[in-house]
Amino acid sequence: MAALPDDTCPRCGGGFHCGVDDAAPCACTGLRLDAALQARLRERYTGCLCLRCLAALAQGASLDPADAAAAAGAAIQPTRTG
Repeated sequence: MAALPDDTCPRCGGGFHCGVDDAAPCACTGLRLDAALQARLRERYTGCLCLRCLAALAQGASLDPADAAAAAGAAIQPTRTG
C-alpha cells in the first residue's frame, strides 16, 4: 500500500511522503546529488523535497521552480512572423 502524502515540498508546494523514517529506504536514496547541490539545498530549504523536485535538481534544474517554469515557457513560445 502506497503511503499517503503527508509532507509538503518546500520547493514546489506539492504533497509527498518522505520515507526517511520508513522501514524501507526512501526513494530519494536512489538519486545522486553532488556535495555542492546538497549544501545549497541545506542552506535554502528546511526538511525534505519531493522526489520530482530532487530528480529535476539532479538533472540541473534551478533551485527556484519559478525560474525553471519561466525558462520552459520561454522555450516554447511561438515565434510570430509578419
